[in-house]
Amino acid sequence: MTGTIFDIKEMAVHDGPGIRTTVFFKGCPLRCHWCHNPEGFTQKPQLMVKENRCRHCGLCFKPCNHPECQPFGRCLHICPENCLTVSGRTVETKELAEELKKSAEPLGDAFGGFTFSGGEPLFQPAFLLELIDELKGFPLCIETSGYAAGELFRTVIDKLDFVIMDVKLADSEKHRQATGVGNEQILENLRFLKQSGKPHLFRTPLIPGIVDTPENLAAIREIVGDSEWEQLPYNTMAGAKYKMLGMEYTI
Repeated sequence: MTGTIFDIKEMAVHDGPGIRTTVFFKGCPLRCHWCHNPEGFTQKPQLMVKENRCRHCGLCFKPCNHPECQPFGRCLHICPENCLTVSGRTVETKELAEELKKSAEPLGDAFGGFTFSGGEPLFQPAFLLELIDELKGFPLCIETSGYAAGELFRTVIDKLDFVIMDVKLADSEKHRQATGVGNEQILENLRFLKQSGKPHLFRTPLIPGIVDTPENLAAIREIVGDSEWEQLPYNTMAGAKYKMLGMEYTI
């Protein structure tokens, strides 16, 4: 089976217990205005252009015969400033599993495990489940919005050792305005996670004027209850990738 990823980060220390390798799945059903991984929105590979380094020489627009360049109408290899990259690659499950296992070897017993992030890993459920099976025996974690059908959510977390789940906005209509979807299914999955006995952590990004209001944070505190809850400071560099992708950052 194949799936699409856009990054693999080794030596990750904020993506679950210990020193981990994090694989970023491409594709997400949410459209959070503040997302710092907008290349994770769509499952399709995307061209990223570093406009600030571009000489506007036009070389990349000249026709080439490289198969990997044809979907983008530009040569990825000719730029003297290396301004062009592609975010996203399609990979076989077994191939990816072997690549990930090799990343764990240098750390030996100090390796903390693998984390599935994104994007939204649950957006590619069959690929995710097959990869989980390929990595059986290693500690496994997911970073998720929790926006998925309840049966899928329960099936996946049952196979994992740790779950990191976002809780962005308590009010469903405000959640819809900020992310494109309501939060009813998210809260249903959150309640299941709390009573499941699965080790977990809830995270809330403190987006100014949207998420960090006293009313919203108080409501989230009520929702998460006694579970561990981490509040993340706003990433001021979040908008940097949008221009590279030809997208607008609206925060």
